[in-house]
Amino acid sequence: MTYVPGSEQGLPEAARKRLQSMRGGQGRAGLFTSDLSVNEFLLVREAGFDPVGLVMGSSIYHIGYQFAGMFQSQEMTVLTQAMYHARELAMTRMEEEADVLGADGIVGVRLMVNRYAWGESLAEFMAIGTAIRHRQGEHYRTVDNRPFTSDLSGQDFWTLLRAGYRPVSLVMGTCVYHVAKQGFMQALGQVGRNVEMQNYTQGLYDARELALSRMQAEAESAQAEGIVGAQVSESNHGWGSHVIEYFAIGTAIRSISDTHQIPAPTITLPLSG
Repeated sequence: MTYVPGSEQGLPEAARKRLQSMRGGQGRAGLFTSDLSVNEFLLVREAGFDPVGLVMGSSIYHIGYQFAGMFQSQEMTVLTQAMYHARELAMTRMEEEADVLGADGIVGVRLMVNRYAWGESLAEFMAIGTAIRHRQGEHYRTVDNRPFTSDLSGQDFWTLLRAGYRPVSLVMGTCVYHVAKQGFMQALGQVGRNVEMQNYTQGLYDARELALSRMQAEAESAQAEGIVGAQVSESNHGWGSHVIEYFAIGTAIRSISDTHQIPAPTITLPLSG
C-alpha cells in the first residue's frame, strides 16, 4: 500500500466519522484523545505541540508458507516480506488517520502483532500512537510529506527537541530466519564438551545483522543523521523451534540547530519507599 498524502483509501467509514468528529466544526468544539500520560501530555504541550487524536492502523494478514531444509540455515524471504508488508500497511493507515486530523507527526508509536483463533497463518498487525500538531504551524513532516513517526515517549520527545534535534521517522528492519539443526554425528561429538555451537551462532548473528542493516537503510532513505532508542527483539510466532524473526526498530532523527544545548541532568529522589 503506497502512502499518498491526504489519502483516506485505507480507512474504514467508522474511522473517518470518528476522526471528523474529533476535528469539530459546525459549532462543535474539537476533542482529542491520547494515550499520553499526564506528564507526557504536558511536556508535548511545552514543546509547542498539541495532541489532536489517538490514531491507529490495522492489517489482518495471511502469512504464506516457505519450505526450508532441516540442515540448512537461510533467510525465509517469503515470511520476511509478509511481516514487513503487513506492518507497512498498518503504519500507512495510521498515518492516513493522522492526515485526516491535520497532524504534523505521531509520537509514542507502538507496533503489535496479535494472533487469534481464526487460523495459525493469520495475524493482526497494529500500529497505534498519538497524533500531534505544531501550534505555530512549523513544518515537521518528512521529505515526502508524511507525518513524522516516532516511538519516543513524550518526555524523550521534549528532550530531543530542546537539544536541537527532531524525529524524522520510525524506522524498522526485519528478518525471518531458519537456523539449521545439528546433524547426529556433530551432536554426538559435542557430548560432554564445552564447545561453541557454530551453526546456531552464525544463524542468529546473520539474522540480527540483516534486520539492523535494513533499519539503517530506512534511516538513510529518510535523510536522517542517526537512530535513537533502537531495539532488537526476537519472536517465534508459532513457526517452529528453528524459525525466528528478528525485528529492529528505532526513531531516526535529524539536527535542526547549529548549536545543541544539552540540558544538565538533575537528581530526583522519589518520595515513595
